[in-house]
Amino acid sequence: MNDFYERVYDVVRKIPKGSVSTYGDIAEYLGTKGSARTVGYAMNNAHNVLPPVPAHRVVNRNGSLTGKHHFGSPNMMQQLLENEGIIIVEDQIQDFERIRWRLK
Repeated sequence: MNDFYERVYDVVRKIPKGSVSTYGDIAEYLGTKGSARTVGYAMNNAHNVLPPVPAHRVVNRNGSLTGKHHFGSPNMMQQLLENEGIIIVEDQIQDFERIRWRLK
């Protein structure tokens, strides 16, 4: 597996329940600002990775569920986030900046 993908997965596993991060936040944290799209590719391939990667906690820079079509059903990403207490209206996370996990 791609080493960059493994690094992405390690970061995503640190996102706490009830929080989300963005593709760009993860790319910047890894020192590869501008590679948000590659982080997205990693998330597209995360579903069979062990230990599991909570890919549902990664959203676009506006808090939209742009990756939802990569889950088992069209509503699965939203269900997983709502199970963690996140409110979503029309594929948009509500109070996004409050629950956005800033990587340090």
